[in-house]
Order: sequence, then C-alpha cells, then structure tokens
Amino acid sequence: MTTEEIEGPTWGILEPGVLDRVVVVSPHFDDAALGASHLLCRHPGSVVVTVFGGRPVAYPEPPGPWDSAGGFGPGDDVVAARKEEDSHAMAILGAAQVVLGFVEHQYLQPHERPAPTDVAGPLGEALREAAASAVFLPMGLANPDHVTTHDAGLLCREQMPGTAWFCYEDAGYSSLPGLLAWRVAKLFRSGIWPTPAVVPLNPDMARKRRAVECYASQLPPLRAEHALDERLDACAPEQYWRLSPPPTGWEALQELLN
Repeated sequence: MTTEEIEGPTWGILEPGVLDRVVVVSPHFDDAALGASHLLCRHPGSVVVTVFGGRPVAYPEPPGPWDSAGGFGPGDDVVAARKEEDSHAMAILGAAQVVLGFVEHQYLQPHERPAPTDVAGPLGEALREAAASAVFLPMGLANPDHVTTHDAGLLCREQMPGTAWFCYEDAGYSSLPGLLAWRVAKLFRSGIWPTPAVVPLNPDMARKRRAVECYASQLPPLRAEHALDERLDACAPEQYWRLSPPPTGWEALQELLN
C-alpha cells in the first residue's frame, strides 16, 4: 500500500518497506554527502548515482574559477580526482558509487548541455538496476546541473510508479532567498505535492564531516562561496520532502494559487 492509498493524513510517517532500498541522485560528486549524509548513514548499502560525472573532451586552459580555487592547474584530470574523492566519501557513508557520464555545465557551451530528456534514460536505467524502493532527488536549485538532474528525475518518476519519490534540499542553495519556495510552488502547481516527511536518519555530524572532508578539491570554494563551515558548525538539518499526488479531497487547495 502506498501513502496515496491511505485515507486521511499520515503526518509524514512512511509506510513499512519504503526505505528498503534507498537511492540518492546526486548532480555532482559531493552533493549527496552534503545534502543526504544522515540518510545514507541510517541506511547502509544505499546507492548514490552521480549524474554529472563525465570527463569533458578538453578542460579549459587555464582552469575555470571553481577548479582553480580547488588547486587544479593545466593538464590535471579534475573529474578523475573528484571521482576518487567521492569514492572515499561513499566508503565512509556506507554507500555504493554509481557514476553517469554527463559533463558538468561549466565545461560546456549552453547549446552543448544535456536536456532532462537526455539524462532521464540513463538515469532511469541506473535506478532500475539499483532496484530502488525509494529515490531521493535534489530539489534542483540555482545550479543548472541541479535543475537538470531534478527535472530528469521527475521524468523517471512518471515511468516508475511503484517507487517512492522524495527530494532532499540542495545544501547551501536551499538557503538562497526564495529558491526553495519557488521549487515547492512549481511542484505544487504541477500536481506533485512536496510534503516534509518523517524520514528515519542517523544525524552523525562527525561522520558527515569526515565524508565532506574527503572532497579536498571542493572545500576551498565551498568554504569561500557557500558558507560550508558555518553550515556544518550549526549542524544544519537535512530535510526530505515526499513527492505525492494530492490526497483525495484536498485538490481544492491548488485553486488558491490561481
């Protein structure tokens, strides 16, 4: 039985078996660790699918601002280094690493970037291969790769009705003014109701820090531009949203937005 079949409010409580096989979809190496570590710690053996894990045909020379801040220079294989960092972080979090071959937007011209329809096929294959009972997508905020990942995940959702779907908040980006509210409203208008869920977690901040610190090449720009240390020091919570149709009889709430 799914939540949508249960009469009356569930107060965010999940039905048995939903989290038997957790898959977290990460736009980049580091996003799952930043936004869903406590979930992964609670559910060892989960799978993290990183969408934008492919090498570009050529790296910019000199490297762009983000890569330069991370200590990379001409001739360095940035993606290989970050994949290795991610493998160490996943080992700490007890998760399996799956990497898709799409290239980050920073290495591509706008017309070269993949569309959600391009990503949805390989992503859906990875989700089915992982036998996901629950998929956790990023909310898809600010960064073009995050938005594409989110939108591709929603396309996969249409093809996988027996799977439970959630969003996790993109660490850092969810604190930018209005962005989280924009996404919630956009989902709501589309007929998908994002509702905070009571997801069992293991809020082990020491373990999360160890995982995040594996991303040595990401730490300098994250600290300088994304208030990483302040958020970790504050033990910023991880919030998860269930993506479901409106409960029967509640559809009229959508009319209030019109």
